[in-house]
Amino acid sequence: MIEPHAPAPPGAPPPWGVQGQARLPVRPGIGRFLVLAGVFVCAACGLVYELELVALASYLIGDSVTQASVVLSVMVFAMGIGSLAAKRLRPCAAAGFGAVEAVLALVGGCSAMALYAVFAWTGGWGGLWADGPRCLLVVFALTIGLLIGAEVPLLMELIQRIRRQDPGGAVADLFAADYVGALFGGLAFPFLLLPRLGQLTGALLTGTVNVVAGAALVLGLFRGDLTRRARWTLVVANVVVLGLLASAAMLVDDFERAARHALYGADARVAQRTGAQEAVLSGGGHGRPLRFFLDGRLRFTGRDERRYHEALVHPAMNGPHARVLILGGGDGLAAREVLRHPGVRRVDIAEPDADVVRLARDDAALSALNRHVYDDPRVHEVTADAFGRLRGDRSTYDVVISDLPDPCVTAATKLYSQEFYGLARRALAPGGRLVVHAGPLAGRNRAFWTVDATIRAAGLSTRPYGVARPGPSAGIGRRPGRTPGPAGTGPSGNDWGFVLASRTPPPLRLDPSCPRPRTLTQAALTADARTASRGRPRRPLPPSTLVHPRYTD
Repeated sequence: MIEPHAPAPPGAPPPWGVQGQARLPVRPGIGRFLVLAGVFVCAACGLVYELELVALASYLIGDSVTQASVVLSVMVFAMGIGSLAAKRLRPCAAAGFGAVEAVLALVGGCSAMALYAVFAWTGGWGGLWADGPRCLLVVFALTIGLLIGAEVPLLMELIQRIRRQDPGGAVADLFAADYVGALFGGLAFPFLLLPRLGQLTGALLTGTVNVVAGAALVLGLFRGDLTRRARWTLVVANVVVLGLLASAAMLVDDFERAARHALYGADARVAQRTGAQEAVLSGGGHGRPLRFFLDGRLRFTGRDERRYHEALVHPAMNGPHARVLILGGGDGLAAREVLRHPGVRRVDIAEPDADVVRLARDDAALSALNRHVYDDPRVHEVTADAFGRLRGDRSTYDVVISDLPDPCVTAATKLYSQEFYGLARRALAPGGRLVVHAGPLAGRNRAFWTVDATIRAAGLSTRPYGVARPGPSAGIGRRPGRTPGPAGTGPSGNDWGFVLASRTPPPLRLDPSCPRPRTLTQAALTADARTASRGRPRRPLPPSTLVHPRYTD
């Protein structure tokens, strides 16, 4: 509970260097309430800046655990430095606080646009520029942390300027308002700002609220503590900051389109924020190959997706395959390959994002590429997380196809855990097979073999294999390039790795009853599997679990 202003003990020296009571336009009780309200707003804005940096860095750079750790640790460290540095501003606390809030609003409000701009325009240059977004992330976390840290000593000085209070009570009141404001900001970001406004506009609006709150507190309540020159300087500075934030908000749509073209190419034609991620389609006409991005990661390209999906699906279809479950694969391309096999009676697709399925069904280029699989009565789509689908549904299948993002994507690590594969094993009918996209062999060899070890730990026998990507430089085990590969592999190598598994050792053979795949032969599949097996680590790798994930981005 916030205490009423408890007086300091008689004879105690004025705390925090306070030399006299401020001349306020309102009664001290109301003034003190307004200061605490300002603390509430500033704390909410500060936490939104922090969450916005973590969210955008996770989306742009990947590995959300690392990005959150970097932002939080750098920001907390910087807050301590900022608090120490702000001691020099205590004699002019009102002017100092007004200046800090104006700079914080500008830096925090524009941080998302600046980070996205560096990622879009310089991220593909290579060399030192490839680390530009990471470096800028640290700079913003450091700067915002310094400014947030400077707020506390200045606010303490201001609240004591209203009426002297013992330091313990003043600190308790200040931190109570600060923590409640942080709670509000922490809830507003994921439930209001992000879904309603997006990251760019949400950050700009937060900056606007921040600068208005700071200016109102200083220019309205403590104007008597400011010289004429200081008042006009703060007025001009806050008007400039508001103007910059408003201008950026007006141009945010044009900025997003330009950044998207720089990132995805000028032929990006469909871009939408779905319920769970951002989906972008580019090409698909005038001789340009179709490319599909999810959260900035290339899901597939029309030039090489057939080789990927044939390698994923066809070895698993050798055997009974009347009932097939596809985990992920909302684009319909894995289902297209499944339906080439005679005897398929039902295909269930568990895709967590209904908007991806809607694109695959309605976009002319994408639906043509997947051969309109969603019009086939045998295909049934359910909007569900893969883990939740396996956990909540006791149905069994002859084939389970895991067409999921790369295991090194932090959000997907639970879908490559021993617990997940235990649920997949339960879903297999007698003689059933599970096939898993396990990321590239080249460059991420340890992650690939960790997937293999994790599946074996769940009680399944495995047969790892890989296929080379099309192109003159492709080959199993070659060094990775910078071109993203299908299925969300991010910066991939020149191959795709898979693991075929069943309760008994599965044969790696193509289904003879199916028309021959266009890009895959039995001889090449056997040879590539032999080459992939030579990369198995000498020491057994431990499995990845929910509480101890062992994949790194």
